[in-house]
Amino acid sequence: MKRIYILVVICIAAFQLQAAVPDTAITIDGNISGMRFDGVGAISAGASSRLLYDYPEPERSQILDYLFKPDYGASMQLLKVEIGGDMNSTDGSEPSHEHGPDDLDCGRGYEWWLIREAKKRNPDIKLIALAWGAPGWIGKFWSPAMIDYLMDWLDCARSNGITIDYIGGWNERGWNADWYIALDSALNKKFPHVKIIAADDVRDPWSVATEMTHNAALKKAVDIVGVHSACGWRTYYTKCPSTADARSLGKPLWNSEHSSLSHNVGALPLARAMNRLYIEGKITGNMCWSLVSAWYASFPIADTGPLLAEWPWSGHYEVGKSIWVYAHTAQFTRPGWHYMDKACGFLPSGASFVTLRSPDRSEFTTIIEAVDAKTPQQITFSLKGRLSDKPVHVWETNLLSGRAEDYFNHVKDVRPLNGVVKIKIQPGCLYTLSTTSGQHKGSAASKSGIDAQMPLPFKEDFEGYQTGKLARYFSDVNGAFETASCDGGTQGLCYEQMGTGEPVTWIDRGMPPATILGDPRWWGDYKVSVDVYLPQKGYVELLGRVCAQEGLSIAGYHLRVNTNGDWKLYSEGFRKKDSTLLEGSTAFTVKKWHKLGLEMHGSRIRIWIDHKSVGSVDNKDYITGQIGLLVSPWQKAQFDNVVIRKTGDWPHFINKKNMRAWASSAHAANYKGYDYVAAHAVDDRPETIWHSEWEPKAALPQSLTIDMGRLYQVEGLVCQPRLDGTDKGMITTCNVYISKDGTHFKKVDSGKWHPSPGSKAIQFAHKMQARYIKVEATAGIAHMAAVGEISIMEAPAL
Repeated sequence: MKRIYILVVICIAAFQLQAAVPDTAITIDGNISGMRFDGVGAISAGASSRLLYDYPEPERSQILDYLFKPDYGASMQLLKVEIGGDMNSTDGSEPSHEHGPDDLDCGRGYEWWLIREAKKRNPDIKLIALAWGAPGWIGKFWSPAMIDYLMDWLDCARSNGITIDYIGGWNERGWNADWYIALDSALNKKFPHVKIIAADDVRDPWSVATEMTHNAALKKAVDIVGVHSACGWRTYYTKCPSTADARSLGKPLWNSEHSSLSHNVGALPLARAMNRLYIEGKITGNMCWSLVSAWYASFPIADTGPLLAEWPWSGHYEVGKSIWVYAHTAQFTRPGWHYMDKACGFLPSGASFVTLRSPDRSEFTTIIEAVDAKTPQQITFSLKGRLSDKPVHVWETNLLSGRAEDYFNHVKDVRPLNGVVKIKIQPGCLYTLSTTSGQHKGSAASKSGIDAQMPLPFKEDFEGYQTGKLARYFSDVNGAFETASCDGGTQGLCYEQMGTGEPVTWIDRGMPPATILGDPRWWGDYKVSVDVYLPQKGYVELLGRVCAQEGLSIAGYHLRVNTNGDWKLYSEGFRKKDSTLLEGSTAFTVKKWHKLGLEMHGSRIRIWIDHKSVGSVDNKDYITGQIGLLVSPWQKAQFDNVVIRKTGDWPHFINKKNMRAWASSAHAANYKGYDYVAAHAVDDRPETIWHSEWEPKAALPQSLTIDMGRLYQVEGLVCQPRLDGTDKGMITTCNVYISKDGTHFKKVDSGKWHPSPGSKAIQFAHKMQARYIKVEATAGIAHMAAVGEISIMEAPAL
């Protein structure tokens, strides 16, 4: 009886708390006005779209539809692209239209292709361009030479049949008032329709607006005040202010780069930002980086954007929850609509709402995000004038759900009664109420599974391309690699590093030109060979078992051969921690073709130069990863006939489709755009991480338990550490347990590992039967535990 009484008291208290939130009345009158809505969209830059370019059909078109097709998916209204500069601009390098002062090619790269695909789907999409850096011959960014460089790029756009609407200065590197004034003068002479955005800064983003309050010439030159991370960088995006100086200018204010988060975890923060940018900052345009997460998972900050497309060899892709956050705004509005200031704000429950009207005042849309709402709330809308008798369509997304069927659903239509519409909102949900129609939820899906690895053997002779093109699956880390006519008496096409001279960099990385290829999940028992040609003194490198890229480092094995005859094999870790494993000398001359090879099987690494084995060594630093090509800075070099073949049978890993994982603790909350739940250890995605709860909440030991779904004969496991550029939580000692029933566990092995991004293997003394495997971390960096991926080896059948 006492239990029933307590339950009744709890229910009454909950009802009273819920009832304490008052019914809120919102008036929507077509005559209410506010600032012009300029649109929402995203940014293709920093090589973020590189792998999308290589996707097969029909998956590539399906992805593009989700991004750009009106009333289907995200329905992007703005697209910002990088003006390539032959230098690393986040997750790689994008090619320049002018490698040198006498070089101009308006067909390089993939941004022109992407723009055309976007325009094909949405002819009204607005186009923005921005430079992250420039080839070294430019000299200084804030210079007349850079303005000429931008004019040449706009000429290229015109020759490609593309009209650019907006252009900026230097991404996140401050601003120069006189340069913007000079850019405005140049545009007025040649491209008067192109408007200037300034200053795309993040360190002191609104300072250009303050300067404009007393610099009349700068104010005249700049059309849009664009800042980066107006809501903060990779946060929950709860506050999105501007400044009084900015608002006083009478110019549009844009969040010209909003750092989006992972495709699902980022949905809630994005929903907040979409509304609060206007409510708190009167910011009328928003563009997220990135448009699509289409770079290798081994590169920095992978999975940043609304859709994942990291698997061009199979066509697999994943539509994120964030796509539908975009849809709640972009499918129901258009640039040129106006906010209705008296119908925008915050509700007592903690939810936010914005309302926009069409230019002819005949349609309205209200977007309500209840991410921070503590209780349900009733809202009464009073519709006035021409809006009072139109049916209101209600769409809903449950942002707290992990099920795709709970996203972007048309839940009901409401006919106003005496101009009144009532709706009840639930915590954690996103709503759109609109008189517009025609919206849809795209339903296409990739047919291949995430587990489909890039197949071997792989061969690339670079024939079949036009000159100046990117080769399939090669992703430049730095520099500019493209197809070119072979030198040195060889016929046909080769792959050439074109960048000469230290670039004008966005961030001074000091990294030599390099390009990477392959599936980050590859087992490392393969031989890679390539023909190389150096027209001048310097060196080239052939890379194997590349597992990660961070800062100046490309973690993996590097075979460097110099034209002075010296060669060495070294292991490179994060932060340029190199270890020479073997070295020697050979005949290796300029202006002559040579063949390099790395043959790896288990711990044995054999080096081949001009078809001769020149040495071998045992090393266990790296057992998985991609291949790469690297050139001494900043010189040209050519490559041909890349071949990758297996050197033996690879381990058979148990399919992870039916696996479940749980942990003794996990940091499940959003931290800098990601969560760190146990399931990430068995999701076949190298970039996601299980991480034990932050100290001091949960000290070691910490354990991760995996249910394989049924009994298997197992013979070992492979642990891939985190690959995001930090070593916190990397496990240094562990115990491994197995179980058949999930209750009774037996210790079968242990591991002692050096903290590095290289995968670690434990081979059991003999095969054994198990359904459950538990990895117990007993020591780790910073007294925490983290795992990128656990793969379990199945013993071969007798």
